Amino acid sequence: MASSLAIFTLPRYLCSATSNYNKFAFALHVLMQQQQLLRLSPSSLGPAALLAASSTTSLRAVSPSHHASYDQTSELPDTTWDNLGFDKPMSADYMFIMKSSEDGSFSDGGLQRFGKIELNPAACILNYGQGIIEELKAYKKPDNSILLFRPEEHGLRMRVGAERLLMPAPTVEQFVEAVKVTVLENRRWVPPPNKGFLHIRPLLIGSGPVLSLTPAPEFIFLIFVTPMGDYSRGGLEPINLVVENEIHRAVRGGAGSVKAIGNYAAILKAHVEAKANGFSDVLFLDSVHQRYVEETSTANIFLVKDKIISTPTLEEGTVLPGVTRKCVIEIARSQGYQVEERLVSVEELFEADEVFCTGNAVHLSRVGSITYLGKRVSYCESEPAVVSQQLHQELSNIETGHTEDKLGWTVTMK
Repeated sequence: MASSLAIFTLPRYLCSATSNYNKFAFALHVLMQQQQLLRLSPSSLGPAALLAASSTTSLRAVSPSHHASYDQTSELPDTTWDNLGFDKPMSADYMFIMKSSEDGSFSDGGLQRFGKIELNPAACILNYGQGIIEELKAYKKPDNSILLFRPEEHGLRMRVGAERLLMPAPTVEQFVEAVKVTVLENRRWVPPPNKGFLHIRPLLIGSGPVLSLTPAPEFIFLIFVTPMGDYSRGGLEPINLVVENEIHRAVRGGAGSVKAIGNYAAILKAHVEAKANGFSDVLFLDSVHQRYVEETSTANIFLVKDKIISTPTLEEGTVLPGVTRKCVIEIARSQGYQVEERLVSVEELFEADEVFCTGNAVHLSRVGSITYLGKRVSYCESEPAVVSQQLHQELSNIETGHTEDKLGWTVTMK
């Protein structure tokens, strides 16, 4: 399916080059040459040179300074895989960068040492927020091979989101190959089995300078990675949610169904206030009726009642089509559960047997309680959350390679 996708291009009049823009593009080209880009053709991105993986749980950091040798390392005493998390991301060795051409297509992607990037102050991403993020995982198996989980789905979702924001995007094939090369060149940062995973963060940003309200004249596709500890090692630790009544994550006709960068800044206030009040996250309602559940800050939500699993529908265009969400639905149906994608009222949360959230960061997290208008409901306090645990275990086994992937979701790299 991916091979039949046409490359989305911007109209040429939106990308017309001025003398100033030509100078900017040339300067950026020279800068990239000076930083010794490892040039790679997107049609023939081959296996990357493998870096030696450490057999211990301590980490070694590579200086991103361009003055340092590529082999220069420094020990990080007292740092183990278990201490790593999203709050303090650690820099790996390489990042992938690929720029759009004048017609909106992408080519000549390459790896360079991880470090800062330069942007014109008039860049569209800085002034109008034209940008998209993705996130996916890589796990290391006992035989030292590496598993990627559904990279094609993430590449396709980026393309759909890019079309909504009038951005050209790499093809799904380019996306997947770029992810593979980036992970392989950073493979020593993939935690050992059962110690965590490598978080992969693709970005697509409007890097070209523009102050009128038009799409950027140039775009950058970038991938960086950072190791994460096994934050789910304690099992299904329940999270506690509070329903938000005033701030809304998305509106009909908006961009709530894509991973637009600006979507997250707009909900920081509600998220931070919930954390300050002792909650794990916020659960948002629809903006029209203020009655129907949509999602949390970074995750989709499911409820279980009489072994029927329900989750908010995607048809309203206000819920992100999570890749983990899609996987859980497919796993549940394959195990005989009835799954309904529909409008879910907030009142139904008080009648549910179980509630859980899914997402790349939260994986599958059981909800211990939800508070709405001062009223709190708790779940599975005296009995196990059978459905949540079953789905969590099956999803984890497929992601990490502990179970045969009969669904074809993973990509194995040696």
